[in-house]
Amino acid sequence: MDQPESRERGTAEQSGLPPGQRLQRGWPVTHYGPVPTFRPERWEFRVFGATADGDKHCWNHREFSELPFSTVVADLHCVTKFSMLGAEWGGVPAREIVELAPPAPEVSHVMVWAEYGFSSNVRLADFLSDRTLFATHKDGELLTAEHGFPLRLIVPHLYAWKGPKWVRGIEYMTADRRGFWEERGYHNIGDPWSEQRYSYQEEPGDGPEL
Repeated sequence: MDQPESRERGTAEQSGLPPGQRLQRGWPVTHYGPVPTFRPERWEFRVFGATADGDKHCWNHREFSELPFSTVVADLHCVTKFSMLGAEWGGVPAREIVELAPPAPEVSHVMVWAEYGFSSNVRLADFLSDRTLFATHKDGELLTAEHGFPLRLIVPHLYAWKGPKWVRGIEYMTADRRGFWEERGYHNIGDPWSEQRYSYQEEPGDGPEL
């Protein structure tokens, strides 16, 4: 499986925008459906599916907030063709979650689950990038509700739809399965540098049949 690090270009200031993208000043609000109400006493982050020990792992909001905090400076590329450059994202590295709740050896993909049943599938290699982060902060400030508070996934080397807002957990999978937008015509992988926007662009092996 290709390692995502080999495709990461650093910030766009250094290497130029991905094909078809335009520079965005500010951060537009883009999402499908309403903004959920955050209830900390009910909030829970779950890891389930093909875990190494066969168990489900859970953290409440306080426990999740106490996990190791890290920052990543990275660009955000939206499939709607805007790119926001050089943001500092703060939160819990995806690798930290994997270390605390390891997948079974045969796991190849992760389904990221968010509020209202929204989902996005990513390859395990993409999820394990040292730049993939469960973000709680941007540029030193807590995320706003419109931008995903209390938690959104950032996968800088993929289009932004691969990093859902309002994340509630991950499912380890031993075979690929399309998420919400992937079922509705978006590319199963979503590499902006290869301009993988839509499912009709997929090559054999890029994803399961629609």
